Amino acid sequence: MSVKFASLLILAALLSGNAFGDDVLSRTANNGNLVMEGIPEIPQTIVDDLNRYQNVRSAGFVDWSEDGESIFVRTRFGDVSQLHRVDMPGGARRQLTFFEEPIGSVSRRPGSGELLFTMDAGGSEFAQIFLFDPDSAETRMLSDGESRNGAILWKHDGSGFAFQSTRRNGRSNDVWLMDSADPASARLVLESPDGTWWGPVDFDDAGKRLLIVNYVSAADSRMHLLDLESGEMRLLAGGADNPSTNFGIGFDKSGNGFWLITDQAGEFRQLAWQSLEPGAEPEIVSAEIQWDISEAALSHDRSKIVFDANENGLSRVYLLNTRKKKYSAVAGVPTGLAGSFEFSPDDRKIGMTLNTPKTPSDSFVLTLDRKKRGAGNIERWTYSEVGGLETDSFIEPELISYETFDGKRIPAWLYKPAGNGPHPVVISIHGGPEGQSRPNFSSTYQMWLQKLGAAVLLPNVRGSSGYGKTFLSLDNGFNREDSVKDIGALLDWIETRDELDSERIAVFGGSYGGYMVLASAVHYSDRLKAAVDIVGISNFVTFLENTQDYRRDLRRVEYGDERDPAMRAHLQKISPLNNVEKISVPMLIVQGQNDPRVPVTESAQIVRALRNQGQSTWYMNALNEGHGYRKKENRDIYQQAVVLFFQEHLLD
Repeated sequence: MSVKFASLLILAALLSGNAFGDDVLSRTANNGNLVMEGIPEIPQTIVDDLNRYQNVRSAGFVDWSEDGESIFVRTRFGDVSQLHRVDMPGGARRQLTFFEEPIGSVSRRPGSGELLFTMDAGGSEFAQIFLFDPDSAETRMLSDGESRNGAILWKHDGSGFAFQSTRRNGRSNDVWLMDSADPASARLVLESPDGTWWGPVDFDDAGKRLLIVNYVSAADSRMHLLDLESGEMRLLAGGADNPSTNFGIGFDKSGNGFWLITDQAGEFRQLAWQSLEPGAEPEIVSAEIQWDISEAALSHDRSKIVFDANENGLSRVYLLNTRKKKYSAVAGVPTGLAGSFEFSPDDRKIGMTLNTPKTPSDSFVLTLDRKKRGAGNIERWTYSEVGGLETDSFIEPELISYETFDGKRIPAWLYKPAGNGPHPVVISIHGGPEGQSRPNFSSTYQMWLQKLGAAVLLPNVRGSSGYGKTFLSLDNGFNREDSVKDIGALLDWIETRDELDSERIAVFGGSYGGYMVLASAVHYSDRLKAAVDIVGISNFVTFLENTQDYRRDLRRVEYGDERDPAMRAHLQKISPLNNVEKISVPMLIVQGQNDPRVPVTESAQIVRALRNQGQSTWYMNALNEGHGYRKKENRDIYQQAVVLFFQEHLLD
């Protein structure tokens, strides 16, 4: 055995907490970056069988070129997503960046071709800000190389930009200003008074005032106005005495008011305008739309807003005239999910990303009709590769709902394979916990449908977004396990369906969804055949104590403050790690070594506890990843391992 290989095996054992204490098969893959314990060799037949499903790409819209004739997209032709330029509808994607790590957010400097982008290392999420010149391909780091940076916002004249950074103390989410030509010019303009999220939203035209959002939790976000000359900051919307969600869109044309999305007037997040006068309240504009407004973008001349409503999981795109405060739906947008809206420099076109159950995320351009002063034609600019798959034959999900333990209805999306069944079932639980499962393109689900013959169920248990603020808060604090009971009710519902096999059910989920997998295994092991936990929380107390400083207070609002004795006792009581003796279902646990959100220790301790009670557990840890796998070589092996795991334990 080589010295290098022996060292890697020792490292793998230490990382998993194993230290050769168990007789567990351990090996590494991908140049030693992927530690695999207890996982059998993946047959070549699986590798070959999944190849096409693992070669699906996407091309999300990120920004416009300076002249508005080309677009920038984020897509992957190698191992990770990079920045590309497309010059015409259906045109070739010309790669501009060639890094080993994926590109994050991108923002073009107004009046220039220069771009700012963020990028981290190894999934650490400590992103740095880089200035990129597409003409020369030169890249220069502007941030300090150590702190966590993001939320880039250019001044409208391109003379500088605001950004969020932890550079002051490594913990607080402060707001800074910088001249891109002089990184040394960076100055702190808003010192975060707490551990919550503070970020820039919009500069006024003079660059002297800045709208600021303070995100406290999924149900509490606040808008402020910061005077950059005096440093004075004033609360505009939300607050401790008015808990509500408030997300700014931008200043209005006069500079005397601003546009925002708020749920102050009801259950759902609505489009609104509000005066900047002290004591002003929001004027709701989209009251007729009784769904959440998900995203909105303001034109450069502030005369139009494009926004979309999340209508039972699907997007409906609207265009608003800001002077008249009137809006209408945009015709011709494919049914699916829409977002990443951005007006062209002349405000005559809108770029966006669209995703449907049968097409991956691609970039589209909506051309506005100047004569009618409304939406015109929408055109697809990118056609992402789908590995040679016949996506027209992809199975579309059906929206169902079921009654849970307290009489509430829980919505879910059901993918059913061909044939009468009964089909084995994979319950895929989203993260967040305030996430939402929506009918997006998923080659993974289609792979399970086709290659395993398994139905896939995506429940939106209580605490999910998209169904009103009351539903969103039903799992908070001491009510955490009520969402787990919603999975129990789903198991009951499956038993009533002839086409579904209640004797062959697996649970699958990542992050908070990983906790839900572990909790489901605690409560329902006798009703499950397999469980896949991806970067999941195994103990809420150790999670809160070890998650990165910059996000700890944000998570305490959602899960409870572990420093409070009563809450700490409750969190310990419901944590899967402290109930591991109740878990008797085969488990696959997947982790990234550099995860700043759910630290690797959360997976290591549950693997160790399961093995200590003699339970066979598959474990995978990527040493060059964080909160989920972004590198194709790691992701491919992970997906192959999941299929092998399901073949051995779900289909058996």
